Amino acid sequence: MDFVRLDGERLTLVFALEAGGTADCVYLGARLPEGEDLAMIAAAAARGRHENQPDVPPVPGLLPEGKAGWSGTPAVRLRQYGDHTCKECATDFRLAAWEEYPSEVILHFRDTQLDLDIEQAWRIERAEIVTTQASIWNPGNRKLALDRLSALVLPIPRRFTHFTSFAGRWAGEMREASCSIAPEGFARTSTGGKPGFGGGNWLILEDPTSGEVLGAHLSWSGDHDTRIDVDLVGSADGRAVFQMGAGWDSGAIDLAHDGSHHTPVAMIGLASDRSALAQRFHAHARTTVLPARKDWGPRKVHLNSWEALGFNLSEAGLIALAEDAAALGIERFVLDDGWFGGRRNDQTSLGDWFVSPDVFPKGLAPLIARVHDLGMDFGLWVEPEMVSPDSDLYRAHPDWCLHTQGRDRPTMRGQLALDLGRAEVRDYLFECLDALLREHAIAYFKWDHNRDLFPSAPRQTEGFYALLDHLRATHPHIEIESCSSGGGRIDYGVLQRVHRVWPSDNNDAIERLRIIPAWSQFLPLEVLGSHVGPSPNPITGRRLAMDFRAKVAVFGHMGVEADPARMTDKERKCLAAHIALYKAWRGVLHEGALHRLTHPDANITGMMVTHADKALALVAQTAFSPVFDAAPVRLAGLEPEARYRVTLPEPWPPRAKHYLANPDVWREGLVLSGTALMTQGLALPLTHPETAWLVALERLPQ
Repeated sequence: MDFVRLDGERLTLVFALEAGGTADCVYLGARLPEGEDLAMIAAAAARGRHENQPDVPPVPGLLPEGKAGWSGTPAVRLRQYGDHTCKECATDFRLAAWEEYPSEVILHFRDTQLDLDIEQAWRIERAEIVTTQASIWNPGNRKLALDRLSALVLPIPRRFTHFTSFAGRWAGEMREASCSIAPEGFARTSTGGKPGFGGGNWLILEDPTSGEVLGAHLSWSGDHDTRIDVDLVGSADGRAVFQMGAGWDSGAIDLAHDGSHHTPVAMIGLASDRSALAQRFHAHARTTVLPARKDWGPRKVHLNSWEALGFNLSEAGLIALAEDAAALGIERFVLDDGWFGGRRNDQTSLGDWFVSPDVFPKGLAPLIARVHDLGMDFGLWVEPEMVSPDSDLYRAHPDWCLHTQGRDRPTMRGQLALDLGRAEVRDYLFECLDALLREHAIAYFKWDHNRDLFPSAPRQTEGFYALLDHLRATHPHIEIESCSSGGGRIDYGVLQRVHRVWPSDNNDAIERLRIIPAWSQFLPLEVLGSHVGPSPNPITGRRLAMDFRAKVAVFGHMGVEADPARMTDKERKCLAAHIALYKAWRGVLHEGALHRLTHPDANITGMMVTHADKALALVAQTAFSPVFDAAPVRLAGLEPEARYRVTLPEPWPPRAKHYLANPDVWREGLVLSGTALMTQGLALPLTHPETAWLVALERLPQ
């Protein structure tokens, strides 16, 4: 048995490797001292054989298979087919060799009877995120269909006894559910051709004793399969194995034709608590995932036309909206749905990506020119992957949509999905989008995807990536938002190609106080669109004060999705003041470290970002407090010995401000140590529903 360690600055993995046998991960935790005896690490974790086990107890390891008594899900599943037969293959992959590098370990497995090779690559990235990927090769061109290959296989360290998964629905994304790792395990598979509104491709393992957490994600914009298997059937030893992989239809990967297959990248991050875990993922996104993140300028404040105008578009109406937007301090004006073809409602014209002469007799040029004159840049909504049955494109190419020959073509939202696995479809879409960008000064695409994919499309995600990659290579200036009826397609695969995501179609501020903290567990605030919506909210019907809506929207990539003409003068003044606050603080919010603030009142949500010598916190109360004087809010992430000037940026919440004991002191600033702020905290008025405060901190010179 050989032992190999893979080290980050604060993290170590130890692999036990047996040539001709198995590979296992016997340690995952804090960085071990140099010179640690790795054989002793393995010995300390070894267990003797117990009754009712096979004579040689199975070790699922890093490539579990249905052999030797392992009762869980195999990491690889194959079928062999002939002219009239198709049967599942028994596999027996043995570790053949391995390669060691300073930040990477590559494991090579071989099944000699099937003449197949599997490679697993384990790598520690700069942000202490561990990435894994698996590949399979069929050098003998045997007639084999690949049904399953996991991108990540992790024997779960026994200290992690609980986990949190994420589920949701339209307008209610990323709802957390926590439970113990029970005998029945966990399994979640998406089937809509995209991750969905919070499926199993985000997961957190938890050690409730220490608070340590391990987060995992599959960087893939198609279907996924995530599962935890607890062995209580075969060896009945209680070991749990965690797996993540892409989902596809049975036999979708033809190894005889393709010769090989590479899984998407999966990733895990280990941290002392949820805040530290978020910081690991954010650092990974900023340094490794997001396209040229270091070259981004300030994240511009958006105004999107949808909630203001819907399909009721005209050049004059849009110019009036743009003028109102500029008066608020908006920096980017986005024209949403309804600008193209015969698109006067949501049942027509998807695929006909030319400017509608009915709405814009002179084209988009006059509107764009006015937007630029007002000091804003221009963005446009598109939904390229879809087609309406009532469209010129569908009438010309009815075979371009996803369909089963001779079967019905059921629609969703009145639309069908184009088959992006076909080169001619991608070429057509590129030509349309390329023409728009060449003919108009467009800085931003809001790229929507409002339909599940049925029937299934095994090459759809690769086609989507190819189209995005081609477009961005040709037009490197274009910023793109990934939207899929809100948060239906948000993952690190799409984030390699876009600049922000739309977390939810629901911009009700109370709902966003759950949605944004959930997404920000994995995604940095600068990619999370955070808009001030109208009141009453079109989805929840709830009426919320502008001060509350605006303060919540500051924590993200701020925008407005409402009509300023329908706001009172007081509301416009309040909104403009918060836009100015966002501009003053976005450098901190979009580069700093995010901390989750805890409070004994479950209806109080707190988030805080620290960066260099500044910090900004949002503290919001959503329900009537059970006591008049809520417990102080304890801050986080500060230097214990440092001293900070603490202020409450104005405007203050209208009702709650009357309960401040010393308003002038809060304006001038309290000077407190990091220890005091993190231990005793701040007594903020948090008594009434829909109350939010911003708290600003500046570290003073020593």
